Amino acid sequence: MSFTDDERQRYARHILLKEIGGPGQQRLKAASAAIVGAGGLGAPAALYLAAAGVGRLRLIDDDTVSLDNLQRQIIFRDADVGAPKVDRARAALAALNDNVAVEIERQRLTEANAAYLLQGADVVLDGTDDFETRFAVNAAARSLGVPLVSGAVGRWDGQVSAFAHGGPCYRCFVPEAPPNAETCSRVGVVGALTGVIGSIMALEAIKLVVQAGEPLIGRVMLFDGLNGEARTVALKRDPACPVCANE
Repeated sequence: MSFTDDERQRYARHILLKEIGGPGQQRLKAASAAIVGAGGLGAPAALYLAAAGVGRLRLIDDDTVSLDNLQRQIIFRDADVGAPKVDRARAALAALNDNVAVEIERQRLTEANAAYLLQGADVVLDGTDDFETRFAVNAAARSLGVPLVSGAVGRWDGQVSAFAHGGPCYRCFVPEAPPNAETCSRVGVVGALTGVIGSIMALEAIKLVVQAGEPLIGRVMLFDGLNGEARTVALKRDPACPVCANE
């Protein structure tokens, strides 16, 4: 897969890196990433993946842009309020890098349609904020054999992990939806925190595609934005996991 002169100039800083180089940038160009949720986490992740030259992005979200989204969902502008998120995100990504093909699915991902919506992806990023959707994404990604990068935020805290065949899955980490689970709409979130976590999600996806470094497979990175601290905790497979116990 060759590059145009424009692409060679655009991705020059990647090509200089020994961990990416020309072959890694070709992998990015050939890759397809599915992003579930075009919100606080999906927005920065999508922008960085488009900027990185991932060849195909699939945005999955059924929501419309609201004024209170603009505090953190940096892919949108005032004029986008009331419009479907995936439509306006596609326009923003095309303006950033027209070498990237952007597919949109204006529907909610569910257990029934998850496998269809994620089919063909080389990596899945989940930035949603409800456990029903997270469980559906995890089960579908696992059945398709596609690595999953999962992020979550609330208040001042965030976390990122990656899940792939052979290691624990998301249900090993979170077996059941916690009672009275907090959401950003209930407890608030610092806007810039979503940029930090969404960017780390994009970084993990890039590492998985180009096969560089040590992705967060079997580990979760916990970020405390209020105190400026981060730590990484190992995850273990659950032998009773309803999703991956029989692998």
